[in-house]
Amino acid sequence: MMTEIIPGLQGDLPPNSHKGIPFVSGREKVAACAKHFVGDGGTFKGIDENNTVISVNELFDIHMPAYIDSVRKGVSTVMVSYSSWNGMKMHANRALITGFLKDKLKFRGFVISDWEGIDKITDPPRANYTYSIQAAILAGIDMVMGQERLTEFLDVFASLVRKKIIPISRIDDAVRRILRVKFVMGLFDNPVADLSLKNHLGSQEHRELAREAVRKSLVLLKNGKTTNHPLLPLPKKATNILVAGTHADNLGYQCGGWTITWQGLGGNDITIGTTVLSAVKRTVDPSTRVVFQENPDTMFVRANHFDYAIVVVGELPYAEMFGDSSNLTIPEPGISTIHNVCGVVRCVVVIISGRPVVIEPFVSKIDALVAAWLPGTEGRGVTDLLFGDFGFTGKLARTWFKSVDQLPMNVGDPHYDPLFSFGFGLVTKPV
Repeated sequence: MMTEIIPGLQGDLPPNSHKGIPFVSGREKVAACAKHFVGDGGTFKGIDENNTVISVNELFDIHMPAYIDSVRKGVSTVMVSYSSWNGMKMHANRALITGFLKDKLKFRGFVISDWEGIDKITDPPRANYTYSIQAAILAGIDMVMGQERLTEFLDVFASLVRKKIIPISRIDDAVRRILRVKFVMGLFDNPVADLSLKNHLGSQEHRELAREAVRKSLVLLKNGKTTNHPLLPLPKKATNILVAGTHADNLGYQCGGWTITWQGLGGNDITIGTTVLSAVKRTVDPSTRVVFQENPDTMFVRANHFDYAIVVVGELPYAEMFGDSSNLTIPEPGISTIHNVCGVVRCVVVIISGRPVVIEPFVSKIDALVAAWLPGTEGRGVTDLLFGDFGFTGKLARTWFKSVDQLPMNVGDPHYDPLFSFGFGLVTKPV
């Protein structure tokens, strides 16, 4: 479960810890945040910040378990979702924030808003700013994030306290929770960052760990047009191979959104890392000729008599609402590259994406298909598997659809007819 990241960030809870008490084990650990509370993954048509229309039983069966486990593991903070549940904005949902999270689960860390999340309690945002502040604070939000008009926020907030609309007991609760987390983190003993720790960032040890994560997360969806003739692992020693696709030599695309900048960037000059193309060149035999063409035409592919091709295509970087899509298609020239290359030479297609995308129309044309998700800076984790230094072990963490017309589609639905089912993933052995 994803909540295992919490002890990784904060440290393992000591024995006999009290349920719900935040815990950070030392200066080399950080406070974790569980988000976005709750139901943001079930919004109507998957639209960001939208409305999750489900029963209370479905909310607690599907969306709440990870938060229950997060509190059990001593998470320090919980962030509220922009989304609504059955029409009520989560930033104003006292029953779930105070009634369930704080009172029932005994969560003793603090609850933080999303960026200007309280402004969006009304539609349009800030239509009644006084009401929004009142509703959010009384719902149980302890720390407010992203108030661009900070002076106005403080004036309105102070006025609500003076008028006793927001009781001092609510302020005391918020302050107590925030101080508790700061004490647990040791911020009053060591308020200044330990700059010696910056040497760990981007260290070789961290890059090796990231490379291992890439290897373990890639999912092999197809290997050979028939099971008797697998394409992978690829031979390192070949006369002439082709690497193609918009994402083959682009670190920014490998990293996706929320990387250095909010929406992410394209290109190779934004951070240090290894693209898939660079990784291929470092992996194959020195005698193997590697040709890179981002979008070759069929004539070029035919003329060069390649032994095989590696096509790396996918989504462009995005974050939040900029990623909303009703078609979930790979942008051009990605699809053209697949047709131009895989129609001529044996090819493996590597999909770089943050989610399943439309691949059913051309999956029969390709020989091998790999879901690489967003592998980040360590492209050698991809080639570790393509060339058989390690075997594929990854499984789909979500269903891969045939057509967007099927969505939403989950295991157990009467219309469940996926291209690749939840938990699917072919396994290979290292060579």
